[in-house]
Amino acid sequence: MNARRLVAVVSTLTIMVNGVGFVRAGSAQPVAPPARSASQTPQVTPSRLSYLYGDVSFWRPGAQDWAPARLNTALAPGDALYAGQKANVEIQIGPRAFVRAAEGTQIGLDNQEPDFVQLRVTAGHASLDVRELAAGQTVELDTPNAAFTVERAGYYHVEVVGDSVSFSTHRGGSAIMTPANGSATPIAANQQAVVIGMDSPRVDFVPAPPLTAWDNWNYQRSASLLQPPAASYVSPEIYGTPELDRYGTWRTVEAYGPIWVPSAVSTGWVPYSTGRWIWDPIYGWTWLDDAPWGWAPYHYGRWVFLGSSWAWAPGPFRVRPVYAPALVAFFGGLTVSVGRPLAWAPLGWGEPLIPWWGRPGFVGVPSWRGWGGPRVVNNVVINNGTVVNAQNITVYRNVHEVNAVVGVPAERFGRDRVAPTRLSQTDVRQLTPIRGPLAVRPVATSVMPATAAAPKPPESIQPRRIVSTRPPLDVAPLLRAQGLAENGGSSRPVAPKLVPSPKSATVTGPAATPPPTQEARPRVNAEPPREDRERRAVQTPPRVGPSRETPPPNAARPEPPPARVERPSPAELPARRPDRAEPPVREERMRDQRAAPAPRVEPPVPRAERRARDEARGNASPALPRPTPPPPPAPTREATPPPTPPRPTPPSQTPMREAPAPSARRPEAPPARVERPAPAETPGRQRPERIEAPKRAERSGDGAQQRQQ
Repeated sequence: MNARRLVAVVSTLTIMVNGVGFVRAGSAQPVAPPARSASQTPQVTPSRLSYLYGDVSFWRPGAQDWAPARLNTALAPGDALYAGQKANVEIQIGPRAFVRAAEGTQIGLDNQEPDFVQLRVTAGHASLDVRELAAGQTVELDTPNAAFTVERAGYYHVEVVGDSVSFSTHRGGSAIMTPANGSATPIAANQQAVVIGMDSPRVDFVPAPPLTAWDNWNYQRSASLLQPPAASYVSPEIYGTPELDRYGTWRTVEAYGPIWVPSAVSTGWVPYSTGRWIWDPIYGWTWLDDAPWGWAPYHYGRWVFLGSSWAWAPGPFRVRPVYAPALVAFFGGLTVSVGRPLAWAPLGWGEPLIPWWGRPGFVGVPSWRGWGGPRVVNNVVINNGTVVNAQNITVYRNVHEVNAVVGVPAERFGRDRVAPTRLSQTDVRQLTPIRGPLAVRPVATSVMPATAAAPKPPESIQPRRIVSTRPPLDVAPLLRAQGLAENGGSSRPVAPKLVPSPKSATVTGPAATPPPTQEARPRVNAEPPREDRERRAVQTPPRVGPSRETPPPNAARPEPPPARVERPSPAELPARRPDRAEPPVREERMRDQRAAPAPRVEPPVPRAERRARDEARGNASPALPRPTPPPPPAPTREATPPPTPPRPTPPSQTPMREAPAPSARRPEAPPARVERPAPAETPGRQRPERIEAPKRAERSGDGAQQRQQ
């Protein structure tokens, strides 16, 4: 009976397991994944427009036309930039990674995920300066001819001219190129890949050309941004900290720790009052401030009022910082003296942020993400594990104790540049907190940082198709949900030519590998390969351009080029320590191999006999000062001196201090070891030269007699 039950149970389990396996196998069909929408994209720190010079134009999906770009704009997938005549633009894509484009360049952001950043370059030339790239992270530059995948630190230069593209790797960088035909090929360090044609491209590999003055300026600027004094007060993952050192001062107070006080602000100024709100397809309503330092203090930390001035408190960075489109509390409700406003105020020390953007379950829930200090609710410090209902948060320090509430009419919010009005304390008492999404829908002007006209890129480069490994992030559903039009005239990008990702495709070797010394001396008295590149190189921004055109390794001392460290001269290695290269251990091995009696254990009588035998053979030369015979490989290594010996004593002076060597093999080899007797011969210190002479005579044999004749 028990056996039958056991068989039944085993049979049932077998059927169940087979059934589950069948269902899983049937559901795991190789179906191509659909394009990810903006609502499915994990929220990461957006790329930052960190530097502008000259006429730089900006376009975002949902806009009607191009507009002037604004500093510290948070970029979203689908954004495009165009650098006009004598213009330069910089995009910060990571804590230690920058993308820069020069005049005549159109560049756009297609994707940004925690481990993947995808940009497109449809015309002009751009640089990618990656000082640090974590394992598993990838940066992809897509062009009309090929997609270039970067997974390690280095300096990269891409140039798109007509139907060709060139991609160069410098300072230890390497990449993988995937042209339109889908054949992935690695690009080694200090190499340039030139792709001509689009559908059936021709690929050539040549040594990387010398860096231009524009490339050197890029490297110098990156070096100046990497180690600001503010790094000791804030997390290195926060962008925009170098501007804090130039436009304010740091000090430490007991209640808040390090704080930063902005300089040159007007009387009565309050945070979040000099700028405007723009609509971001990922983060919704985002604050864009007018100040050049307006990134870190408006997306991280909290604002506190001390005495008569405002200060930004980043808080302890015990946790990883998390970007927020703004750190404010919104208010609305009743009609007040200025109409029906939509108002806001900066969050105080430790107060939670109630998100107005994001997925369901995240919107309207109090959050302290990225905040490492104490948690404060209604002016009371709470435990970190306490669950807080947003409806119970009614008191904000910067609202009730310090009146820092500003606002605009609700119908004008985010539509154009309207100066916010500071509300009176009487009006503030009539407002109620907004705990969730804002009841304001964006319009075409809401997605742009400015409303003025800006130069457009040429019609020939706007609709160009690119080659990429992933489709661009689709923001159309979010635009339609907000009532925004998807079209933007000719600014809307064309669907790309998709090719396999290098991680899933077979990577073939390059056609040619340049010599490893191409990057060691490429910039000294060398002419750039193209005239237009040199013309662009000298048109650097005058305010921050390089003071002298020196090689970047000297300009960036904290991070010298990896290529110069990896290639020491092979000839210097044996010449640095010729006297210590072969210690007595090697000599003892050679004596063991020859089975010769060791000199240190020979009694005095055999030594005399050997001297007698030596005199009988006619060896009248004085004994060598060296106590032990040199091993055979040693004279071979020292027979070829390096081109520039590092030793202070020239080798030509050494043979003058001793007699000619009796050995017939290499007479110039023993002088290199004459100054250092081997430590292993310490027992024979009395007259080491008379110990060695008979032995060398025995070894030389007939050769010594021939020399005497």
